[in-house]
Amino acid sequence: MCDKNKSSSLDVLGIKPIADSVNTVTKGSVDGASAFLSRICLPAAEEFGLLLRDKVSSWRSNNAVAIANKAQTLLQEQDQGLVVSAHPRIIFSTLEYGSWAEDDLMQNLWAGLLASSCTPDGKDESNIIFINILSQLTSSQAKIISHICQNSDTFMGEGGLIFSDEFHMEAVDLLEISGINDIHQLDRELDHLRSLELINQGFNEKNLRAEVSPHALCLQLYARSQGYVGSPTEFYGSVKKAPDKNTSSF
Repeated sequence: MCDKNKSSSLDVLGIKPIADSVNTVTKGSVDGASAFLSRICLPAAEEFGLLLRDKVSSWRSNNAVAIANKAQTLLQEQDQGLVVSAHPRIIFSTLEYGSWAEDDLMQNLWAGLLASSCTPDGKDESNIIFINILSQLTSSQAKIISHICQNSDTFMGEGGLIFSDEFHMEAVDLLEISGINDIHQLDRELDHLRSLELINQGFNEKNLRAEVSPHALCLQLYARSQGYVGSPTEFYGSVKKAPDKNTSSF
């Protein structure tokens, strides 16, 4: 009786029945969300909340470990016994974004950025630019970037900067390389790459032959994502190109 009176005295506004109803609705919502997330997310558990978070954290941790191991392998191949380290901001950002990547290619790119961020003094933050870009790329876009950077012809401008000659690809080849089977999705992917200033034109309205010349930013992103820290012109073996006689400036 005392407990009942105490409960009534505390519910001076008469809202307890409403609160109980809200709790019931909330529990139902949580259960429904848990079931939905369990269906669409493999790392998800049966229950929504802490258990789900732990499962996702475990999945991300596995991805982060894979990236770290790949980066270690790259460093062992390249640092020749030097003691190097990376800026904490770089490490945090790489693992924060990269841990969502389960695709092997994406993990390799993240590992390359982590490896190329390591310097003797550990103060280089320059790769934060590429980390921000890579975090916005889909795995299909990463496949396209890798292909065009590996296959386009590059050259060194008069000022020593890297550039790419025009590089064209047919839609059928881009679909195969990217793993995409929808031409409209491919068009969107190229548009996004162009909006990030990574490629040139993409498709035009006349045909399905895309102009996908990689910009200097794209070429440097790929070089760094391979763990390379030197000049991009050296990475690609670029040589100086004679200026066009028909133009007064480069």
